Amino acid sequence: MKSFVQGVAKNIIRAVSWTWKPYSRLILYGDDAGWVLDWEMRELRAICAQLGVPVVKPLWKHAYAPQSIFFSNQFFLQREDWLDLLPHRIGLAYFHGLPQTGDEDFDEVYRRLQKNHKRISRIQVSHTEMRNAILQTGIEPSKVFLIPIGINTDFFPFCNDDMKRTARAELGIPQSAFVIGSFQKDGVGWGDGMEPKLIKGPDIFVSTMKRLKEDIPELFVLLSGPARGFVKKGLDEAGIPYWHGYVKSYPDIATMFHVLDLYVVASRQEGGPKAVLESMSSGVPLVTTRVGQGMDLVKHGENAFMTDVEDVDALASYALQVYRSTPADLQPMLAAGRKTAEANSYESQIPLWAEFMKGFVK
Repeated sequence: MKSFVQGVAKNIIRAVSWTWKPYSRLILYGDDAGWVLDWEMRELRAICAQLGVPVVKPLWKHAYAPQSIFFSNQFFLQREDWLDLLPHRIGLAYFHGLPQTGDEDFDEVYRRLQKNHKRISRIQVSHTEMRNAILQTGIEPSKVFLIPIGINTDFFPFCNDDMKRTARAELGIPQSAFVIGSFQKDGVGWGDGMEPKLIKGPDIFVSTMKRLKEDIPELFVLLSGPARGFVKKGLDEAGIPYWHGYVKSYPDIATMFHVLDLYVVASRQEGGPKAVLESMSSGVPLVTTRVGQGMDLVKHGENAFMTDVEDVDALASYALQVYRSTPADLQPMLAAGRKTAEANSYESQIPLWAEFMKGFVK
């Protein structure tokens, strides 16, 4: 019965769409997790509206004429049936997943791209390291577009003292605390997250916090995101107070940035992270490892601080520099960070997406 209904639905879709020209519509596929990548698809849909690119839902993959499909990540390549989508044009975002870094899923997806790159029409990468890796698959360079994971600066206003006091009062966090933020998923799976997802550097983050506890008696850690069990266990063992919570909707994360004195990225590998631009937009000092689009966007000492991967000493040292600085000392860096965020807003990226869509969607 189910297959009969599906067959009828396909025939109806084909009948309704028979006048569509080939590649005249864009079909967007998110990851249906209700979080970052789905929000990226929402922003891309808005950009397409400004560009005059018609966007339709995934069910229109059964349209009479082939259309253009964009996936929010590369892992659909692991599906055995994705080639059935041809002759639709296929585009995708490939933000992270460097090959030969110890993750078999990353290696398998990369191998599949190597094998099938001629069937791919467009790839969005968010930083130069990933672009260089993708080009090594043999794909035609004209198909690869460097477009950073952007930011909606309206969601992340530049924080002031009143906003910080209010946000801390709402969460019950001491006004005198020095609050460091970490908003991500860094445990394996969707449970408690006791097994660390090492590419996200939760072990490095915990080690850095333990180091800072020696010099910052008021240290407090603000956590958000699922599967943070490994980090919370480490903070508990070190006697470092923290607050872990979830937000109902992605834009609500802005209030959590208002609480912070510092944001720390301790990852070994990233596509973004979005927190680089989120902290810059919010006027929060940032210390990050040299990963993802941070490598392209961070100018060390000008708009944020950057360290080598796994360098706990450097992460702690720059965090202490922020701790010991006055607001006046930090203001030039924070102002430069805000400018970086504005230069990478979704609105500012419209010309980049216009180039991406040329020859992909007619």
